[in-house]
Amino acid sequence: MADWEISKAIGQCSGTGAALLPGQEYYGALLQGESGLERRDYSVEYWQQQRPQVYCFWRARMPQADRRKRLLVDDEMLMAFFERLADETEPEKISFRFVLTLVLMRRRRLRYEASRNDGRGEVWTMRVVGEDRSVEVVNPNLTEDQIEQLSGQVGQILQTDL
Repeated sequence: MADWEISKAIGQCSGTGAALLPGQEYYGALLQGESGLERRDYSVEYWQQQRPQVYCFWRARMPQADRRKRLLVDDEMLMAFFERLADETEPEKISFRFVLTLVLMRRRRLRYEASRNDGRGEVWTMRVVGEDRSVEVVNPNLTEDQIEQLSGQVGQILQTDL
């Protein structure tokens, strides 16, 4: 499994280089880079004019320097990111989706129903809570250390404690 180095928000628009000031809204995004998923931040103005090609995005506000960072991640955004990764076959993205599954189970958005083995390995069937549908998730059989590392990276990307 590859290690991802996903940066935190640095307070600068990746499109223009302009500073993103405390309290200013911006778009955080993940895009496919040479070494995997990379994070970029964009000013609202740049985003609305240029709309860069990204894998997933969210809208956030730059934290105030004198305040403790406490950004909450919306469950719908997590579910959208989870769904977006459904057809991926790259091991890093499968692992990333599995960790999102664990987070969504803890948030009671997904419920484990069953598992089976197929050509991909162990596949979990998960019920989407509040909806009449199930989804499948490949279990990449990560170690505790790998899950912890990926959870930290997911939290770092989304700027929250998972």
